[in-house]
Amino acid sequence: MLRRLFPAAALVAALLAVNGAAAQGTTAYPVKPVRWIVPFQAGGTTDVIARIVGQKLSEMWGQPVVIDNRPGANAVIGTQAGAKAPADGYTLTFAYNGNMAINPNIIRKLPYDVMKDFAHVGVMVASPFVVVVNPKLPASTLNELIALAKSAPGTINVAVGGAAGQLSSELFKSMAGIDMLNVNYKGNAPAMNAVLSGEASVMFETVNASMPYLKSGKLRALAVTSAHRSAAFPELPIVAEVVPGYDVNLWFGVSVPTGTPKEIVDKLSADIARAVRMPDLREKFAALGLDVIDGTPERTTAMIKAEVETWGRVVRDAKIPVE
Repeated sequence: MLRRLFPAAALVAALLAVNGAAAQGTTAYPVKPVRWIVPFQAGGTTDVIARIVGQKLSEMWGQPVVIDNRPGANAVIGTQAGAKAPADGYTLTFAYNGNMAINPNIIRKLPYDVMKDFAHVGVMVASPFVVVVNPKLPASTLNELIALAKSAPGTINVAVGGAAGQLSSELFKSMAGIDMLNVNYKGNAPAMNAVLSGEASVMFETVNASMPYLKSGKLRALAVTSAHRSAAFPELPIVAEVVPGYDVNLWFGVSVPTGTPKEIVDKLSADIARAVRMPDLREKFAALGLDVIDGTPERTTAMIKAEVETWGRVVRDAKIPVE
């Protein structure tokens, strides 16, 4: 009788040990360093955001958050590495419009699926584009820009330094019913220089990059692209006041590989939301023209799905070549 009971008792003890370890693995998370893949070089906006949030998470968790810069191929290299990482919560991937909503529409053989390969943790911060113009352009308001474009179709050059700016411009042109000429440059810096020099007249640029030139008078701001006015430029109208329904935000968040335990995803989401709401981080983000966003996994997933569909329509309507 005792011989029969011992194996059963051993089995129960083993199951309890496994369940206890699993519970400890999620509730005690993290118990070792966390790697955060940023698909860009060090020093850019995404890298700065990750390092600000990563430092705060490290303080909260008592574990290092190691930023792993993996630039290249329009953020594909780093994002693919994140998709293939173990689904244990110890590898985060920096998520933003480009790698999660735009790349699926402009890269034919994308080596990751944004909905199947990732669990989306949440959005941390966001920033609108600012519609900026060269001061010599005879347009002081968005209405005047639209009227000018309608009076001379195809003669106003829009400087484009990246896919997000290009698609934002295409969506604006389509919804406003105007024809302006998008001119592609190799990056935002050359595109900005083109507007500053007068080679191009208009650009959809980030708040942070625009701010010095707006303060110095080298550029003129007409509107911001978000659904609400920007804290950085509260006096500027939103595009939707002139073009109803227009709403474009650059958002920055976190994703993890599909299969990561829900308890870990939820803890990550809650801890990141708590971190970005802290006064010192809010102050740092405000200086970068970024607004803190509280994005749950569910809202973030729905948002990404909707954006993939929106940018897909823009790409098709504008006949943008798919690589």
